[in-house]
Amino acid sequence: MILDSIQNAERYYALHPYFKAVFDYLRSTDIRALEDGRHTIDGDNLFVNVSSLELRPLDAAHLEAHNRYIDIQVVIEGEEHFGWSERKDCTKPEDAFDKERDIIFYGDKPQTFYKVRAGQFTILYPEDAHAPMLGDGRVKKLIFKVAL
Repeated sequence: MILDSIQNAERYYALHPYFKAVFDYLRSTDIRALEDGRHTIDGDNLFVNVSSLELRPLDAAHLEAHNRYIDIQVVIEGEEHFGWSERKDCTKPEDAFDKERDIIFYGDKPQTFYKVRAGQFTILYPEDAHAPMLGDGRVKKLIFKVAL
């Protein structure tokens, strides 16, 4: 898991060939004007889901993890809390892994919580079980899905 400010994005370009494309997209797109839903950047290799949503209380944290994609989640309005645990420590899968949706949910409680504010991003790898959409009020965010 990585948490940083968008102004430091260049530091992470070497971690994956598509990371530079993610941050180039952020710089070259009127992100506030994007409508909710999926926006394709490079087919199924790189796309972004735009979400405007009501946040849930911290005690409603629901851990999830992915196998095929790295998430880069960027808050553009509001602030959002995330729960986090090492996936290897999650012992309560709620169902089988859903290959089509690339997701599994866990009933475990997060090890820790952190906050992402507008202008910041978090990178979540397959080994990062995470519980998004937590906090008070509403948030608008971009969820970049980067194929491994």
